[in-house]
Amino acid sequence: MSLFEGSNPLWRDRMLSVLRIVVALLFVEHGTQKMFNIPGSAHPMDYHFLSLLGVAGVLEACGGFALLLGLFTRPIAFLLSGEMAIAYFKVHILRDFFPVNNGGDNVVLFCFVFLFFVVSGPGVWSIDSLIATSRRRAAESRRTESRARHAPAHPQPG
Repeated sequence: MSLFEGSNPLWRDRMLSVLRIVVALLFVEHGTQKMFNIPGSAHPMDYHFLSLLGVAGVLEACGGFALLLGLFTRPIAFLLSGEMAIAYFKVHILRDFFPVNNGGDNVVLFCFVFLFFVVSGPGVWSIDSLIATSRRRAAESRRTESRARHAPAHPQPG
């Protein structure tokens, strides 16, 4: 592999899974901190389940856990990307225009990494990948059975 060539697809898919898992673990922390103050914060949030903060906590904890497993990755990542965009424009940009000054750099990064997962999928180590592989094998099995049923019983001399 050269500096200017693409990497091995097997390792690329594995590293995509690693990226998804690490990002999901970091994201789940935000949700559990909002909901349960775990990990503990010096500034605990006043959590109400039906508040905007409550909805964010549920999305981050449950959505992050689904991403961790690689379950419904594309739609969940799309939803979470939207949540992060809303969080940025509702909370962070009001403090300052620049993400480094308004505490929103992690929000922007989450937003765009989630958009990346919408396009790229979950990687090879995921429930989505297991489901897709199972469906491909079942479809191939049906095609093979169909060919066998429709093949002539006795080959015709040619």
